[in-house]
Amino acid sequence: MENYIIPTLPLLYDLETKEILKQVNRATRKLAELKGVAQTIPNEQILISSLTLQEARDSSMVESIVTTHDELYRAELDPNIPPVNAATKEVLHYREAITTGFRLVRGKNILTLNDIKHIQEVLEGNTAGFRTNPGTKLKRSDDVVVYEPPQDGQDILRYMTNLEQFINEDELSPLDPLIKMAIIHHQFESIHPFYDGNGRTGRILNILYLVINGLLDLPILYLSRYITHNKGEYYRLLQAVRDKNTDNAKEWENWVLFILKGVESTAEDTITLVKSIGVMMDEYKRILRPAFGKKYSHDLINGLFYHPYTKIEHVEKNLQLSRQTAAKYLDKIVTLGLLHKEKIGKENYYINTKLMDLFVSFGEFNPSESADSIESVHVKENEKS
Repeated sequence: MENYIIPTLPLLYDLETKEILKQVNRATRKLAELKGVAQTIPNEQILISSLTLQEARDSSMVESIVTTHDELYRAELDPNIPPVNAATKEVLHYREAITTGFRLVRGKNILTLNDIKHIQEVLEGNTAGFRTNPGTKLKRSDDVVVYEPPQDGQDILRYMTNLEQFINEDELSPLDPLIKMAIIHHQFESIHPFYDGNGRTGRILNILYLVINGLLDLPILYLSRYITHNKGEYYRLLQAVRDKNTDNAKEWENWVLFILKGVESTAEDTITLVKSIGVMMDEYKRILRPAFGKKYSHDLINGLFYHPYTKIEHVEKNLQLSRQTAAKYLDKIVTLGLLHKEKIGKENYYINTKLMDLFVSFGEFNPSESADSIESVHVKENEKS
């Protein structure tokens, strides 16, 4: 296995080929449409909450971390109530890392190394930072090493500093931001700067890069769904650039096209999902407004979509109601056919089943149908083969 020589950015190749520019235009148009559709949802927190959780679930699935929608939403509502399995906890940490990253970059339009470290810290729950010890290798499930990233801590820092400049200094490269995003993602995964969480951190950076470049206002692109559905091709193209090493202009073009097609496809799918959420909210409003009359509140419907699983205490707190009144409100919505009441353990949960069904049908995918993921392992110096 020949070691891949990570290039200093910008690349020397001309990646603005005719095919790539055509695909950039298609992807850019879809992102603009998604940006507009997202503005039709009156409360942006509904989209941030729901779509970042879907992104977190699918991104984690790339790493074979699998959980269900029911487990996620129950755990989100009651994070300290067992049983919460390890996979569900990891997905919720991922969602927290996305929203943390969004708060860090929103308005300042730059993405620093400290931001990246903080995102990974939230994701993994440790402060180890960039790798400083040798021993990290990327292996397939059959234990075959497919790639060995930089081992020296100073090399990692040098590559990451160059990547930070490429992300933030437009004068360093005139490339379209979507082409740059594809390059940034490959570069980050090749540097593999952390001991853990590189794949998921890299996919979060994709979303944040679109935000800091104004292509999206909210971190709602469901890009990991595309990667999950095309996992084998994702890893094949990622590695093809490395295998060809320095004479790899065509491999870079194939990689960029794959990511651009993913942006277009994902944006189109997310547009459909956001529109469906909007239609459903309008449907609920038409039923709830006359049923509650003067007692109707936008906060009531927002709560049903912000928390597809909810409880009396949450409605009591969010709407500033007595517990008895909150319970009456929820039971009334159940009789209207908009919520399903279910007793789980000692608690009554009120479930927005129509919204849950929408998420389930949108995310239907059997992870066993996809290729195995590439695992990052850190081998102690005296254990390296």
